[in-house]
Amino acid sequence: LPAGLSQWFPALEVLDVSGTGLTEMGTELLSLPCLHTLLAKNNRLGGPGSLPKGLGQAPLARSLRVLNLSGNRFSEVPPALLQLRGLRSLSLGGNRLHSIPPDIQELHSLEFLYLGGNFITAIPPELAKLPSLTYLVLCDNKIQSIPPQLAQLHSLRSLSLHNNLLTYLPREILNLVHLDELSLRGNPLVVRFVRDLTYNPPSLQELAGRTIKTRNVPYAPSDLPESLVRYLSLASNCPNPKCGGVYFDSCVRQIKFVDFCGKYRLPLMHYLCSPECSSPYSSASQSSTSQSESDSEDEASVAAHRMQKVLLG
Repeated sequence: LPAGLSQWFPALEVLDVSGTGLTEMGTELLSLPCLHTLLAKNNRLGGPGSLPKGLGQAPLARSLRVLNLSGNRFSEVPPALLQLRGLRSLSLGGNRLHSIPPDIQELHSLEFLYLGGNFITAIPPELAKLPSLTYLVLCDNKIQSIPPQLAQLHSLRSLSLHNNLLTYLPREILNLVHLDELSLRGNPLVVRFVRDLTYNPPSLQELAGRTIKTRNVPYAPSDLPESLVRYLSLASNCPNPKCGGVYFDSCVRQIKFVDFCGKYRLPLMHYLCSPECSSPYSSASQSSTSQSESDSEDEASVAAHRMQKVLLG
């Protein structure tokens, strides 16, 4: 960036230096207290010193609302960006990112996050701690699963996951009550589904815990070690309405197909307490007809009501 930028344009609010071949942005950037939009797409940023030191402590950290660094060479999200607490829009698409740092949760004001076109393999659960996130774009990556914690993104309206390696979705995705666009084309779940699911038998501790919870055996915190009291509080209810059981660590993972918009059928992951609980639900190896007949009507209707666009093709 040219020297003297802050003297020439002290009230500068929008700066677009996209496609200029930049390899670094100098300290002049730190002296722009009114800058709220910085566009630096399609450059050569990403090496050491690409961003000025002290970025997180500069006035810019409070004023900047929109930052677009797509089409550069970042192999990781620069830690300095995670100190820009006023950011509402962050774009790092088309870089060389392999992961999303858990500290992304520090960007509490973030509403738009674009990370498409990278090499990301996993989504950290901490991403779900962005209360204002409305648009999340993770397309064209290497993501194999979606953490169920994403259901905590209550403001999310659009989720782009096309061209990844997804074979199922967590059933918790139905809790995204404001979601009206879900893009899934180009994932394995569209053309094939998980068929071989494993089940590890419960430990003796889990068997004892299941018995206590299902038979309502009374106990007080003073009766048991603190670790066991905490363990018993982690019981999950089996979603099979004909079972009434619980599970802790051991469960059967099962794909269940749910209607979206009355047109598409998506494979959602269910967790059952034992193989005996799988009979009321369709398994991934059954035909699509039997899957349709055994689907839960209430979940199908809720999904159809909440989803306006499901893009599979």
